[in-house]
Amino acid sequence: MTTRTAYLDHAATTPMRAEAVESMTAHLLDVGNPSSLHASGRKARRVVEESRETIAQAMGCRPSEVVFTSGGTEADNLAVKGIYWARRAVDPARTRILTTAVEHHAVLDPLRWLEEREGAEVELLPVDGEARLDLDALRASIARDPGSVALVSVMWANNEVGTLQPIDQVVAIAAEHGIPVHTDAVQAVGAVPVDFAASGVDALTLTGHKVGGPYGVGALVVRREVGVTPLVHGGGQERDIRSGTIDTPAIAGFAAAVELSVKHQADHAARVSALRDDLVRRVIEVVPDAHVHGAPLDAEGGRLPGNAHLGFPDCEGDSLLMLLDARGIECSTGSACSAGVPQPSHVLLAMGCTAEAARHSLRFSLGHTSTRADVDALVEAIGPVVERARMAKRPA
Repeated sequence: MTTRTAYLDHAATTPMRAEAVESMTAHLLDVGNPSSLHASGRKARRVVEESRETIAQAMGCRPSEVVFTSGGTEADNLAVKGIYWARRAVDPARTRILTTAVEHHAVLDPLRWLEEREGAEVELLPVDGEARLDLDALRASIARDPGSVALVSVMWANNEVGTLQPIDQVVAIAAEHGIPVHTDAVQAVGAVPVDFAASGVDALTLTGHKVGGPYGVGALVVRREVGVTPLVHGGGQERDIRSGTIDTPAIAGFAAAVELSVKHQADHAARVSALRDDLVRRVIEVVPDAHVHGAPLDAEGGRLPGNAHLGFPDCEGDSLLMLLDARGIECSTGSACSAGVPQPSHVLLAMGCTAEAARHSLRFSLGHTSTRADVDALVEAIGPVVERARMAKRPA
């Protein structure tokens, strides 16, 4: 007898949408490099450019602003390194990069590299107890020496606790001094309204596998007037910003997924937020001392609709995860593991949690395939799982 899997880790990756699979597989056997000038090459180029137009329409940007990459990590690296290098080349005084302490490692790690290898001065701005950026700290940091700031990078939505950042206010503060803003919107696209032009940001990261598209494809949406030094040199594809043979089938699947996820965003948000609220309410009924991290569930425009990040005192998150996994329920701790040693989440630590509290948490994230049965399975299992995890932690 096969146990049904309750998949509650859509923030890590979400199943491909049937339409994206169809769009991708329709071109897998096609021959033709989009950079070739013959008929097959032109046919492939047409698919790529039509996909670019589809994504641009969904994201509220111009097609020429969509730069295809291998995914969110490459797009983040291209944004923070490329914009920093370009700004510093024009003005060597531009050495400071401002970001938050709760960014994804796809932003934090390249910034650390720039600090160690390129002389960048990275400032991790504080957040409050809900993981929201302290805007006064941003203002003060810029005001201290506006001419030294190369860029600001603030994620649209936190990947662990689901808190939405005040991007419009970040842009307004930075714009007073002509400072470009990058945002990692990987978790936000398809979950909340995202409009590139309306937001005022200068660069925005998105990726395929978070919206029901394939792995290994994403994009950096970047304004034409923003200088970006490339990471990869070669054939000069993608505006000379990102060289490499373009993956036509993956881009077709990516475009289909972006279009669908944005088109149905409002209905999707209403459905998964109701499921999420039911999940949290029922889990806390079973485990009364469980608690929510991040913005309140009823905070309008403050939290991702499918995110439920819960703390379970006197437990280890990794133990909870494995015990749930054994019951066919898949979720995430939201913490990094290095060489098998659990590390407290840098997001929760930045929010003011103790190291112990930062290790006793689980992230349940819902998506387009989530059902009431997934929530029922978790609620049925969570009581015995928490009790077993607490027994394992108690001294003999």
